[in-house]
Amino acid sequence: MLQLAEEIIKGRRLQKTDDLSVLTEGDLQTLCEGADRIRRALCGDGAELCSIINGRSGRCSENCRFCAQSAHYTADCETYGFPEPDVFTEGCGRMAQQGVSRYSIVTSGRAVEGEDLERALAAYRAMREQYPDMMLCASHGLMRTEDMKRLKEAGVSRYHTNVETSARYFPQICTTHTYADKLEQIRRVKEAGLEVCSGGILGMGETWQDRLDMALLLAELGVPSIPLNFLIPIAGTPLAEQPVLTTDEIVRIVAVFRYLNPTACIRIAAGRIRFADGGAALFRSGANAALTGDMLTTVGNRTVQDKELLTELGFRIGRMEV
Repeated sequence: MLQLAEEIIKGRRLQKTDDLSVLTEGDLQTLCEGADRIRRALCGDGAELCSIINGRSGRCSENCRFCAQSAHYTADCETYGFPEPDVFTEGCGRMAQQGVSRYSIVTSGRAVEGEDLERALAAYRAMREQYPDMMLCASHGLMRTEDMKRLKEAGVSRYHTNVETSARYFPQICTTHTYADKLEQIRRVKEAGLEVCSGGILGMGETWQDRLDMALLLAELGVPSIPLNFLIPIAGTPLAEQPVLTTDEIVRIVAVFRYLNPTACIRIAAGRIRFADGGAALFRSGANAALTGDMLTTVGNRTVQDKELLTELGFRIGRMEV
């Protein structure tokens, strides 16, 4: 595996036609060492922190089986509409003071349009004006290209839209929109001139082949930022009783995504709380970015702790250009 890592550093890129069983079955320690070598050689020692704020919560029309905000399920979820811009500027300011490089508004629902879109645009303009060094991201569902162009004009540079899992497994996770809808959204994001942030949730019952297929797809699409979430089962959702991944499984997944996406930001998001030390093993296995602070409906890792952890591991915290 170390030889494979060196080949990747020299330019080789793994394909669907390659035998990838070495990634899923090989010695974990050696796999992680190779992934870390790839990260250091092709991405350097930079580490990027991003944070999110919920801009609209609950009553979502979509039936994603992992989500507490879906109106189809009975999970206990706070419900509210789009707040005023100062809510976002205050949060953006707090994160900027803590050294966070990216800040994103995330909304429930199929898309943001109409009055809520205007509110979002006002919030992005205000954040850009008050905190011009903060990179602004957006996550507003299946938006139109024209609306995302308006987001870019308001200061947004990157749009988040997860594929969630493989094409094969996606119908087991959601039926109110399709995998084709997801891929079309990524195409529209690029058409709007925005960078793509796209990953998914692992531990929803998918197979290792599904994980490989997802990682290979993101590589094929050239996605520069890949957030990896590890399912936290939530009461009231269909996946409430789903067995959680072991920490070894999580570490292997991170390493595999690094082998298959050697130059991307591998961004650790939900589920890191399972690691008592904040997930140091993940950042020794190819990860180089993290979602910090509280998540949408689950608790995340605190920013001060994350900065201390990454610094101790030898990372330089700041904005990463991809």
